[in-house]
Amino acid sequence: MATTATPATGTTAAATRGRFVWHELMTTDPAAAQTFYKEVVGWKTSRMEGGEMAYDFWLAGDTPDTMIGGLMAMPPGAVEMGAPPSWTAYIEVPDADATVAQAVKLGAKVLVPAKTLKQAGRFAVLQDPQGGVFAVITSAMPLQPETDPKPREFSWHELGTTDQPAAIKFYEQLFGWEKKSEFDMGDMGVYYMFGRDRFTYGGIMKKPSEIPGTYWLHYVRVADSADAAAERAKKAGGKLMMGPMEVPGGDRVAILTDPQGAVFAVHSKP
Repeated sequence: MATTATPATGTTAAATRGRFVWHELMTTDPAAAQTFYKEVVGWKTSRMEGGEMAYDFWLAGDTPDTMIGGLMAMPPGAVEMGAPPSWTAYIEVPDADATVAQAVKLGAKVLVPAKTLKQAGRFAVLQDPQGGVFAVITSAMPLQPETDPKPREFSWHELGTTDQPAAIKFYEQLFGWEKKSEFDMGDMGVYYMFGRDRFTYGGIMKKPSEIPGTYWLHYVRVADSADAAAERAKKAGGKLMMGPMEVPGGDRVAILTDPQGAVFAVHSKP
């Protein structure tokens, strides 16, 4: 994996603790996934040359500075062990090793131990105490200044968990996230929204009982509408899980799976 960091206009990792900086798809068919997401979201791709393994970058625009994530084939044996294709978000921290140690003390499990990739930084993949999978990274170069999500960028991150109070406490301690707002969903409980500085990153909710396990769901903002993106996804072989529907504030969302089974969501502004 890699980041969209540039040395010219960057800020220090300490000042960007808790920021979502990269989104990575691991899939059984990278070529098919590229075709699908190019059609649904409008991403372009660029191949990393000379690396240890085949790795492609997702580009929100035409130039390398618009990289927002990557994709790669699932490692040998992962499918046989029951691991599904999935999206993982990378969150910036000042010291990846220190953060891993802190996460373990807070009850997390290490899925991929901390390792360094020269052009990307030092990263690790973790599982929170309830089972949600995420990654941490200390980027090799300073990050670009943070801005509001633009079309074809990830715009929301939602954790459905078996223990909402415990999850909130875990991530607040690990990343310094703070409560931004909340709203009552009735029988589904309170939807807690978190972020840092002026940015709201996503929400933490008690997961619906019919959905197994704790999970992170990542929303990408589309240039037109969630409704149109959902139709494109269905025509391209994806499946509609929920929506399209309006959420508080007037935005519209739809939850989907790609043809290989990775779950993601699309989001559009009014």
